Amino acid sequence: MSVIVPAYNEVENVEPLMAALGTTLGSEYEVVFVDDGSTDGTWEAAQRAAERYRSLKVCRHHRNRGKTAAILTGLDASRGGIISVFDADLQFDPGDVKIQVAKVREGWDLVTGVKQGKYEKRFVSSVYNWLARRVFAITVRDINALKTFRREVLEAIHLRRDWHRYIVPLAAARGFSVTEIPVVLRPRRYGRAKYSGRFRILIGLFDMVAVGFQLSFMRKPMLYFGTLGSGALFTGFALGVVAVVLRVLGHGFRPLLYLVILLVVAGLVLFAGGLLGEALAGVNDRLERLEQTTRRRE
Repeated sequence: MSVIVPAYNEVENVEPLMAALGTTLGSEYEVVFVDDGSTDGTWEAAQRAAERYRSLKVCRHHRNRGKTAAILTGLDASRGGIISVFDADLQFDPGDVKIQVAKVREGWDLVTGVKQGKYEKRFVSSVYNWLARRVFAITVRDINALKTFRREVLEAIHLRRDWHRYIVPLAAARGFSVTEIPVVLRPRRYGRAKYSGRFRILIGLFDMVAVGFQLSFMRKPMLYFGTLGSGALFTGFALGVVAVVLRVLGHGFRPLLYLVILLVVAGLVLFAGGLLGEALAGVNDRLERLEQTTRRRE
């Protein structure tokens, strides 16, 4: 089992983190600590800890690249068949990692936590998760808590910057089995939160739209664009008939003609977008099959 710990400016948490993980998890687990371009001495503290803890492996980004990149770097450096992503701020309990690992061993592909306890962003988190359930058609109540999963889950999905929040819906869309269990959320003891502020909320919402688009429109682009295009063309044709009848009766209405032209052009453009989307979806499917073939050969 491998525990990936992305960290950015968490120098005060390094020693208590490793002590907690080492005491709770034991030598059966390896810990991959990824310093994501910290500027406060986190890297040096992690190197000192690696000299004392044999199960600790440390990696480093020379500049801050974000949590998603840190998780992927940790994945490349890890050896475990079961992966857990554990935040460096120690707000989660290391004991919950063992509980989630046990659930994975029962046969689940991914186990995510449902945060229990008081935390500052409860209202924002509840709204965010409510939207996620509607957008991605999943039943999981919390997509952004402690997670443990089989290695092939992370290898099978494509993560762009800040898409670590959407590992759960991306895995579910791939057909992996997902379950959830309660996990304890504790107050942060040292440092400050890295993902707060209204701007981060806006980024999260835009990313949700992007991921939802990838999982819906990009899978069957002609179905969506073709439906909209057909509606626009049908409406344009119907209004065109009305415009002709009005013209014959001597009641020409030029704005109606402009609306007909607009609807017809929009319908044709939507159809063209659907065809282009189908072409892109075909290329994407080929690339995914090529990646899977390459992984099997490796």
